[in-house]
Amino acid sequence: MNFHFLRNRIFWLNVSFWVIFFIYKFYDYTVYMSAERAFLQIGLPMFFHILISYAHYFFILPELLREKKLLPYLIKLIPTLAVVMFFSIIAENEILARYSSSDYYDSVGYVRLVSALWDHLSFMIFTGMIKFAVDWFELENRKKELENQKLNAELKFLKAQVNPHFLFNTLHNLNYLTQAKKDEATEVVIKLSNIMRYMLQESDKKLVPMSREIEYVKDYLDLEKIRLNNEFQMDFDTEGLDESIEIAPLLLIPFIENAFKHGIKDKNPESWLSFSMRSDAQEIQMKVENSISEPNEKVNSHAGFGLSNVKKRLELSYPKRHSLDIQSKDQVFSVNLTLKRS
Repeated sequence: MNFHFLRNRIFWLNVSFWVIFFIYKFYDYTVYMSAERAFLQIGLPMFFHILISYAHYFFILPELLREKKLLPYLIKLIPTLAVVMFFSIIAENEILARYSSSDYYDSVGYVRLVSALWDHLSFMIFTGMIKFAVDWFELENRKKELENQKLNAELKFLKAQVNPHFLFNTLHNLNYLTQAKKDEATEVVIKLSNIMRYMLQESDKKLVPMSREIEYVKDYLDLEKIRLNNEFQMDFDTEGLDESIEIAPLLLIPFIENAFKHGIKDKNPESWLSFSMRSDAQEIQMKVENSISEPNEKVNSHAGFGLSNVKKRLELSYPKRHSLDIQSKDQVFSVNLTLKRS
């Protein structure tokens, strides 16, 4: 709930309470007395109830909540309460005594002081409870804001780690092609330009169209094809994917990078890579499989900068709305990712 909206509701709650209280008492009193006397009989004490209640609410109670010390609070409260009671009793003696046939307002006895103190404290405690409630909601709201800011900062940090990591690999590829004097170097520059544009324009967004993320993956794959001397088998299937749906940016590429790191290498001409994505009304599914380059190589599914990074990003971008299964078995490394759409 928006805190400013909550404050408005609290304000009108206070106003409504005093209005309803006055109307109810006025209706009750007019059964036994004139409207003028009822108005004064209710309105005069209520004025002082409101005065002490909101003096306590705005100027005295906040110090107790802030300092957590009782003595400074009582030093302010007791004199303020005494002054308000003093003037309220004087006002009643001067004004309400005119309408009373008893000597109640002619003197100030113990019973009257206790009754006046009880009335003031009752309303003061009621509004004080509202203050506690408002401050609690405000504290919770600030905690949530700080938590969201922290999560956003952490998410941006993780995205920033992806960019230099990928850029380093691509520049290394470009250096290799330039030294080899291959015509593909120009194409690499174009692909790299597309990728950098995507990083700069889309990476700070919470969600991007799936079509843009897929284009990003395709550009990366094209760069890797150019870099490798040997052809490798690659299956790229997004036929069952609705590319108009949205996804967190830069989320897929770490899995592709990991496949090339452990599976697709020049020295293994039989290496292969399979990438597929599907989607329906409930979820998005991605599957990446690749051969492991060395026959005896074992890939730790929990190791590696890229996979560790993307796991953290999934926890932040899709909390309790994703499942990630990473396995290395029979010289095949597989990743199955499921994202809940809502």
